[in-house]
Amino acid sequence: MVEFRARWSTLAAGIDAATPADRDRAVDALRAFAILGVVLGHWLITALTARDGGLSTTSPLAHMPWLAPVSWVFQTLSVFFLVGGHVAARGYASARERGLSYGAWAGQRLGRLFRPVAAVLLLWAVVAGGMLIGGAELDTVRSLVKLVLSPLWFLLVFAALTAATPLVARIGPLWPLAVVAAVDVWRFGLQGPEWIGWINVAAGWLVPFTLGAAWSRGAFARRGQALLLLGAGVVATAALILWGGYPASMVGVPGAAVSNLNPPTLAAATFGLAQCGLALLVREPLARAMRRPRAWAKVALVNLSAMTVFLWHQTAMMAVTALGLLVSADLPGLHTVPDSVGWIAARLLWLPVFAAALSLCWAAFRIHEQTPRRAKPSRAARTSAVPRPRMDPAREITHV
Repeated sequence: MVEFRARWSTLAAGIDAATPADRDRAVDALRAFAILGVVLGHWLITALTARDGGLSTTSPLAHMPWLAPVSWVFQTLSVFFLVGGHVAARGYASARERGLSYGAWAGQRLGRLFRPVAAVLLLWAVVAGGMLIGGAELDTVRSLVKLVLSPLWFLLVFAALTAATPLVARIGPLWPLAVVAAVDVWRFGLQGPEWIGWINVAAGWLVPFTLGAAWSRGAFARRGQALLLLGAGVVATAALILWGGYPASMVGVPGAAVSNLNPPTLAAATFGLAQCGLALLVREPLARAMRRPRAWAKVALVNLSAMTVFLWHQTAMMAVTALGLLVSADLPGLHTVPDSVGWIAARLLWLPVFAAALSLCWAAFRIHEQTPRRAKPSRAARTSAVPRPRMDPAREITHV
């Protein structure tokens, strides 16, 4: 243990020393917390129950509605889009200053997002095909594949907004918020068609994305602005839940008539405003915390594999659930119906097991998220070049 701590301290010191002095570490911390919030949220509110030899998806929120406040803590996508808008707008402005074309900039940004996706899709195509050939029930395969693919919707939206950064970076957040409100009035108040709600998939997440872009231009320099954003978001969300008929849960609940997230509603958008206000308020404390080498090293390493962690966390949970069937089809917190406090306690005990499975997925697939190696230099160049380590986490994280 002493040797491990010494090695970790050495690694952390190296990452800290190699990180550019002008890097905003608070931004990376917010991104890491947003990704980990989504992962923990899925592990806590998604359950696979064993029934008739197969697995079906349910949620403790469907059986215990009083758990809705849990979704307020772990539904952190707005923070991710806030950071994404900030980084994209700042990165594009920097690219223009360096004379980099839009195509080159977009290729770099989107490549980082989509390279890890191919491995997930390929593996699950093989797994799903093998399960069907092996006689698994179609409903079971559909439930598992849906859990893997459903988080990818956010990646597509995020990629589209990133690609559109030159067009949307200067749009004020009130415009997309007004679109979300108009769509909800049409959909719920005027009994409009359900499909109209899907407009909010773009408009709803454009709200925090444009907030992030405004942040990159110097907005929210004063705490009062962030406090106003937090307060207005909290008041609006509470009013919509208490008197507007919106669900209290900020994630989808199986069997519910309305989901705040699929597609995003006005309540989800105002809740996102509150989250973004809180995130902007904690920038300075986070920046101070990130001055500690060990704390910064953890955040830097999470950011290096953020997409790998996000893409494989559901697979890790399902792998543990499936392997558990070899022991018993009635393991508490794993296969049982999530309808009691006992299930919550049992599920918390499974979280370290999910994390261990995710670490194996990370070790196997993180290579797809690393920055592609450049072409090998000539023999003369290799002879005269100064040796460098195979992987420099601080250098790699600048590409996130």
